[in-house]
Amino acid sequence: MSQKYVQKVLLSKEEIAEKIALLGEQISRDYAGKEIFLICVLKGAVIFLADLMRQLKVPVQVDFMAVSSYGAATESSGVVRIMKDLDGSIEGKHCLIVE
Repeated sequence: MSQKYVQKVLLSKEEIAEKIALLGEQISRDYAGKEIFLICVLKGAVIFLADLMRQLKVPVQVDFMAVSSYGAATESSGVVRIMKDLDGSIEGKHCLIVE
């Protein structure tokens, strides 16, 4: 990472990895014996989703959504548009939204 563009580092990559590992442990405990359906909101959550999935000790399924409330503007319009919906039903599944 170029220091030229970074004014202040809030968390080191090691601190982030530690937090994700702790979150993965907690989710694995909370959903022990169950399968989780992870819904990833594109595009910003993809890397986090991959890191989190590596920490989970329970079976997972994954699908993706893309939503927008900005359009071409820099401020939210307040109206959320679904650009890509889930491919299948999530009825009766244990779902976590990853954003």
